[in-house]
This record gives sequence, structure tokens and C-alpha cells, in this order.
Amino acid sequence: MSARVSNSGEKPDSLVYIDTDYSTGVAILTLNNPDRLNSLGAQMLQDLGNALESVASDDEVRAVILTGAGKAFCSGADTDELVGGSSIGPHKPGPAGAEGLRRGFKAAHRVILSVYHMEKPVIAAVNGSAVGAGFDLACACDIRIAAKSARFMAAYTHVGLFPGYGGTWLYPRLVGSAKAAELMFTGDFMYVDEAEKLGFLNAVSDDDKLLATASKMAKKIAAGPPIATRLAKMMMRKGTSIDLETSLEMSAAVEAITLSSEDHVEGMSALREKRRPEFKGN
Repeated sequence: MSARVSNSGEKPDSLVYIDTDYSTGVAILTLNNPDRLNSLGAQMLQDLGNALESVASDDEVRAVILTGAGKAFCSGADTDELVGGSSIGPHKPGPAGAEGLRRGFKAAHRVILSVYHMEKPVIAAVNGSAVGAGFDLACACDIRIAAKSARFMAAYTHVGLFPGYGGTWLYPRLVGSAKAAELMFTGDFMYVDEAEKLGFLNAVSDDDKLLATASKMAKKIAAGPPIATRLAKMMMRKGTSIDLETSLEMSAAVEAITLSSEDHVEGMSALREKRRPEFKGN
């Protein structure tokens, strides 16, 4: 499955390039508008939402990598579609007023929620800057691997805005409330050394090895039991809003599914036979 970008200088059919390796079960989604630093304009939001839904519904895909083309992961909302810019976008005031602006966030919510709730694990391979809404997008992923050149900024305060792509909910859960407040109120960059110390990053790699590092982890995840992985992500996400007793009761029901699966039988057989299991997702 691929949505290939034209090399002829013509506008691509999609601003998101999908490269799926069915032999490993890994799909790579590349934000591909490097001239705009992969900013989340109206077209990018639509194309990214479509791409996420496509890989989410593809049973052959077991893990997803999200990255950016060129020098940046994602520079946030497209400034050309904000006040003073030349293009129309979902975050530019218009005749519908504040209500129109509120409705304009539906495409953004579709993207963030598609990443956050997708049953397959999503790895952000962060090359260069992840700023504003791009920072929020990286936060919505399950795992973050960054190139040494990467840097992160909640840039909203610099242009008089509020983190409208989920940052106020995501940041404290990932870096703690004090650091989240600092990032939101100052708009300062967080560099990879600090991000790694805070546990925000799973790994840091040389720039030229970023995709190889992310792919290695994605392949390892994809080789695991798909049912158990999907349910583990679901329960982890649900765990942010339920108490321990409820989680235990839900876990018992969920574990009954995995205990009844063919993958569990295969896993136990492989363990006893001292071989690698071959999970089929059954």
C-alpha cells in the first residue's frame, strides 16, 4: 500500500506518503511537505487523517511509524492559514466567528485521536523540530524516538495561543506538571538530552540512523501477538480515566480473550519447545 509522491515537481496526490512493508507488518507514514516544514494545514490534516484510518483498518499492519520529510518532523499549524496569512484554513477567523473556529478543530481532533486510540502501536520518529501542534502530535504517539537534531516546543504562547491540539492534557502525563507548565508558559525549546532524562523519549539516535532505529523497534513490536498488543494499548489508554479496581475487572475480561487465543497456545508451545513463536493474530 502506498500513496507515492511525485518527483516531477507536480503536486502530490497526498501530502502523506505511506510505505508499508507487509513482510514485517510495519507501515511508515511520512509527512511530506518539507517546504512548509510539514505544517498541519487543512490539506495535511485531511491527508494525515485519511492515512491513519487506512493503516488502522489494514489487518496486515501491526505497527506504525510517523515521521517527517526534510528538516522537520512537524512545525505545527500552517502559519499561512492563520491571521495575516494568504491561505484559508480551519484556524483563520471567518464569517462564522468563534463557532466556526471551534468546528474547525474537527480535522485536528480526528488526527490526534486516530493516533492516540489506534489499536496498533504508533512510533514517532522525530527528525528536527516538533513545534506547537507538531509537538502535540508526537505526544499522542505511544513511543518517541528522536534524532539528535530533534527539539520540542509548545510554541503557542509566542503567537498568543493556547495548546489547542491536546497539549494541556498530554504534556503533564508525559513530562510532569511542572515541566509541562514551563513548556506552555515560556515557549522554550526542550532538547533531546532533557527529553530523554524526563522519560519523554524512548531512544535517541544519530540523524542518519533515525528510521533504522525506529524500524527495528517497530519490527520487534510487529512480531509480537497482535491481539495482546492491541488490548494492552487499549487498556493503557483507558487506564488514564478509570480507577484501579475498575481496571482490574476490565483486565480480567480482556485477559480472558488472550487466554482463549491461538496466539497464546503458540506462545506456550514455543516457550516449551525453546523456539521463537510465530503469532498470527488469531
